[in-house]
Amino acid sequence: QVQLVESGGGSVQAGDSLRLSCVGSGSIFSIKDMGWHRQAPGKQRELVAIITSGGSTNYADSGKGRFTISRDNGKNTVFLQMNSLKPGDTAVYYCNARIVEATGGRYEVNIWGQGTQVTVSS
Repeated sequence: QVQLVESGGGSVQAGDSLRLSCVGSGSIFSIKDMGWHRQAPGKQRELVAIITSGGSTNYADSGKGRFTISRDNGKNTVFLQMNSLKPGDTAVYYCNARIVEATGGRYEVNIWGQGTQVTVSS
């Protein structure tokens, strides 16, 4: 059983920064793409940023220039550094990863974390 656990959310003022972390645990052989998504009240979940196992990154327009995604492959961890936060960034942030399980079949699974709340007030 593999799982992802996020941390680092909170309530901040506009212009502040937050760093989200997401750690994978369980029977993990390797992790391919890792990413962050968010879902604001009444809206669909949307991609924020994604990073490949090789370190290539892609960002949604909403976070370009303000957000930085990174990962520590040795610790099965992905980070999201968020600077210059705006009230529009308020959402539940979810970690997502494609994980190859360390089982005999080496099955690939798509795993989501439980989410961490980010609230930005003006």
